Amino acid sequence: MRFAEDYPVGSSFELGSHIVTAEEITRFATQYDPQPYHLSEAEGQQSAFGGLIASGWNTAAIWMSLYVRAMLEDSSVEGSPGVDELRWLTPVRPGDELFGHVEVAGMVPSLTRRDVLTLRKKGWLTRGDGETVMSLVLHSRFTRRPSAN
Repeated sequence: MRFAEDYPVGSSFELGSHIVTAEEITRFATQYDPQPYHLSEAEGQQSAFGGLIASGWNTAAIWMSLYVRAMLEDSSVEGSPGVDELRWLTPVRPGDELFGHVEVAGMVPSLTRRDVLTLRKKGWLTRGDGETVMSLVLHSRFTRRPSAN
């Protein structure tokens, strides 16, 4: 089991990668963000984006999936009080391979529970060429190691 102390401030983690497909983009958009440039290549060609692009929410969900699989399995996470500074910096297109990253930027004790710390994490997705396509600041609640209480 991993506890809050297992993610020290300043530590960074690689979350793995995900290859985006046109099918994924249109499936997500059909259900959650049905804007024309997310629904078809033809509609995307007529937009300022010049082609099919992923919804920013789809992009954020990709990061979250990578984050959960890489960092939260077998952890003492107790959810999140929120996200700050979510930015979609450049369009994500079919065929893009996105790489997830996270850095622990801070740790704040709970005001109501001695056994809980909230970790402030900076997260981002890059393409293979290193270009950042999305960034965010995530707050995650973790319990402390029992001996640290």
